[in-house]
Amino acid sequence: MNPLDLTSKLNRAGMPAGHEAAVAPAADPVFVAKATKAAIEFESFFIGNMLQQMRSGTRAMADDDSVFKDPVNRDMQDMADNMMAGQMAQQRAFGVADAILRQLLPAAAPGAAHASAAPAPLQTPQEKI
Repeated sequence: MNPLDLTSKLNRAGMPAGHEAAVAPAADPVFVAKATKAAIEFESFFIGNMLQQMRSGTRAMADDDSVFKDPVNRDMQDMADNMMAGQMAQQRAFGVADAILRQLLPAAAPGAAHASAAPAPLQTPQEKI
């Protein structure tokens, strides 16, 4: 059985946590690497869209002679926003990738979500107490 087969994973979702088929994807380092890469790319996409919406709001509120309204600067600002989104996603700044990995990877492998060289997620105020 292919551990990346979405249909079989959905069928296994109702099985008990100790079932060997439900834990199989976490043991596969290829699956963990692909899931981590996809989660980070999704976080980058999420942050990029958020920055794009913020930038469009700034452009809408800017004066006519503002640097934000200049179409010459628009392409460079968009590229810079996309690069920033990628860097923030690599650092897992928003925790979106971590949340996705917690759902994709079983709890039987707690360190599997951080198999890459990415830094550990930041502590929330509740964890510090």
